[in-house]
Amino acid sequence: MPPSTSDPRPNAPGDNRPANATTASPADPPTENHRDERSSPLAEPAFRRYFLAMCLSTMGTWVTRFLIGWSAWELTHAALWVGIASAVMLVPTFVLSPLFGVLADRINPRNGLLFTLSSQALLGLGAAATVALDAFAIPALLLVALATGAISAAHQPLRLTLIPLLVSRGALPGAIGLSAVVFNLARILGPALAGSLLAAAGLVLGFATGGLLFAAGALAMLRVHCQDNRPPVQSAPVWQQFRDGLAFALARPAIRLTLLLTMANGLLGRSVIELLPALSGKLLAGDPHTLAILTAAAGAGSILGGLALTRQRGSETVLARMVFASLACAALALLPSPWADDLLAVGAIVLILSLATTMVGTGCQALAMLSVEERFRGRVLSLWTVLTMGSPAIGSLIMGALADRIGFAPVLVGFGLLALLALAALARGRGRPGAT
Repeated sequence: MPPSTSDPRPNAPGDNRPANATTASPADPPTENHRDERSSPLAEPAFRRYFLAMCLSTMGTWVTRFLIGWSAWELTHAALWVGIASAVMLVPTFVLSPLFGVLADRINPRNGLLFTLSSQALLGLGAAATVALDAFAIPALLLVALATGAISAAHQPLRLTLIPLLVSRGALPGAIGLSAVVFNLARILGPALAGSLLAAAGLVLGFATGGLLFAAGALAMLRVHCQDNRPPVQSAPVWQQFRDGLAFALARPAIRLTLLLTMANGLLGRSVIELLPALSGKLLAGDPHTLAILTAAAGAGSILGGLALTRQRGSETVLARMVFASLACAALALLPSPWADDLLAVGAIVLILSLATTMVGTGCQALAMLSVEERFRGRVLSLWTVLTMGSPAIGSLIMGALADRIGFAPVLVGFGLLALLALAALARGRGRPGAT
């Protein structure tokens, strides 16, 4: 895969850095060339400040999401409304993320994140006040879910655009790996915290705590400084700028391959993780304890996958090999499914699958960041976001429908074989002259 395109702008007088060097804030020491060899993002002062903001806001996200789902059940005692609330949170990602990708290329992403974190804080405190006033019914719940989804749709491309501005190229895979670890830990700890708050003091304190976590994240973000020296985006309608970003992504073989690998990972690997409740019931006739063990195995695999990426450096060739190897491992892990008839065997498959698919997803995210020109980063990463979130939803729908007809074991084997065929086709295309 090709190295990322350099910024063509000349350096300012007296600036001896390479033209494509990452910039840091005046308060932080400049990024030197030798730091590109360093794999730890926590060695970068700007990222250390951002890391605290990320930990707080990610916890706030999972606390809020848990409370929205629990409230939907508590208000209606209908699984349908729980699904509707989840869908309402997800829809803005597909509709608005590409538009916010354009915005991320136009503004300083740090300033944009200050706005999204502050908005989430106000939303959480507003939801707490609504509950306290005994006005939190289904319309209010859906409004909170929709607003949460819309703010998240803006937050994601801004976050992905900011990280490469805070770390050197060599530290970028480590930064993405740490982000994955924080995300998966918060996915476990956030609902646990929310459940404890509900049991101890009720929904008001739960939503208020979520809002305060976002507020603390916004305060931490105030200490993050980054000079945005990306080329200015030419003034044009939003739809035209999005079209330009899409054309750029499709015209670059490295980015096109990364997006295809992301889609294959979502359709053929992450779909299984999304169907863990059904997998537990059909393969093992399991109870809630069985599902909890499989969910823990998936969480452990995701954390291990994120940690594995923190050991990688900013070499696109090495990352591409890791992504292909990990996707192959994920596919091979599905093939023994017909013989997995106990909790230990299924748990091992889930752990390996989760580890491998996390490495594929985070590796593709790193490749997208490294391969794209700075002026298109927000738009390209918004496409990556849509594929990352949309592919598992489509894949789990297809896999679930087939599993109801012919059983889970043959479906898992079939998806594993399809993943291997897709991987072989992508590897063959990557090897053609001019394709990499």
